[in-house]
Amino acid sequence: MTGIRLSLALEGGLTLPASARIAVFEPTPDSDLSPLTADLCHVITGDKPARDHFAALGYACNTAPEGRYGAAVICLPRAKDRARALIAEAADVTDGPVIVDGLKTDGIESALKACRARTTCEGPINKAHGKLFWMDPAPAFDDWRQGPPQDIGEGFVTAPGVFSADGIDPASRALADNLPEKLGAHVIDLGAGWGYLARRALERDTIKQIDLIEADHAALVCARLNVTDPRARLHWEDALRWRPETGADTVLMNPPFHTARKADPALGRAFITAAAEMLKPSGQLWMVANRHLAYERTLATVFAEVAEVPGGDTRFKLLHARRPLRKPR
Repeated sequence: MTGIRLSLALEGGLTLPASARIAVFEPTPDSDLSPLTADLCHVITGDKPARDHFAALGYACNTAPEGRYGAAVICLPRAKDRARALIAEAADVTDGPVIVDGLKTDGIESALKACRARTTCEGPINKAHGKLFWMDPAPAFDDWRQGPPQDIGEGFVTAPGVFSADGIDPASRALADNLPEKLGAHVIDLGAGWGYLARRALERDTIKQIDLIEADHAALVCARLNVTDPRARLHWEDALRWRPETGADTVLMNPPFHTARKADPALGRAFITAAAEMLKPSGQLWMVANRHLAYERTLATVFAEVAEVPGGDTRFKLLHARRPLRKPR
């Protein structure tokens, strides 16, 4: 969310309650909330890095609404179903204006059109490649509410907005199909999503513990339903910051390479560095990546051995690295 659009809206007719709480749904760490009164803001997000960011700034944070609000601001996510579910959720718990803000590339035009078909929308404020509009009061959006996790087959469930919500990701399937039988006793699924790789890994009796590390709370809720093996430990954590108490034998991952809509290969490189720090000296990393991403360079700086292994195709490659290199003290 840009503070510029919100400031212009406040100058152009939007009125916020003087002393009531304001819910801010799904802001990203670079969202500018400065036009709002910080003491009245309640940040509602399932993204662990965003939650940690705003908590450190002193904002009240939670993964779900608590009680009633005098106003709500929705930082529109890219996924259409998830965006509509947030609008419905905000309308359910808000007594004043429901404000929707987003970039044109994230579907704000579509959201405005759909809301206008149901009610009067004020604004919009057009600025900085995005729009902001508001509904006061907002109608009920019963048919936009998000239901329980949905069955996608093969015994897995997912939810709107999570990675690979419509089915098993082909790259993750290829990695799972080509993992060796021996992964060691302690495995980490870094960026575990809704749990596909972890459950496939747990087909091995030799695994004693697998840690699923996932920053998206909605994905982790699905993972708890998909991975019920008692050897699994699920953590709502930032994959770049979490570390195990002792080094693991293996890290598995299909790292993200997008921040919102923007391609950000640095995110995948950071996952590789984090993975190396989680492993014991003899540990190994198994990962899948889009073929155009030159992760081998980063792997070679933090592992003694790096190789592409069979099982990939023209879209993605499977990479295996062994023996993490320790930084000098």
